[in-house]
Amino acid sequence: MAALKVGERAPDFTLPDQNGAPVSLGELLAEGCLVLYFYPKDDTPGCTKEACTFRDERDEFAKAGAVVVGVSSDDVQSHRRFVDKYALPFRLLSDRDGELRRRLGVPKTLGFMDGRVTYVIDAQGIVRHVFKSQFRTRAHVEEALRLVRSLRAEV
Repeated sequence: MAALKVGERAPDFTLPDQNGAPVSLGELLAEGCLVLYFYPKDDTPGCTKEACTFRDERDEFAKAGAVVVGVSSDDVQSHRRFVDKYALPFRLLSDRDGELRRRLGVPKTLGFMDGRVTYVIDAQGIVRHVFKSQFRTRAHVEEALRLVRSLRAEV
């Protein structure tokens, strides 16, 4: 499937979080603007750095009216360990079969590694920003925060 682009509506989904609870797009959008970030693997150096940077900026995202959610193909138990180990204050969703990744068009890196893409989706479900970089983990957080602040300013 083609990559989801700015201006398009995000497709609905329901995936389990780190506690096994089903989480839907509609539920997340009811909380406000959504920062949905896809990452390759729990508890690896780059993914840990990215998750901890999102964690450290949690208050800034909250002030801007945004909720942060991570997605990888790791299972619920792996997500639970990752959340507990690094005190991550947000949900991690388990996309075990990669279906959501495929629906959004999140690419593979080098043809085999799950890609790293961050989407900012407004409360109406419209994609407002897409940032792709496998290695610039901090930039995912900076770009998302910049965008959610600008959305907040529009209100």
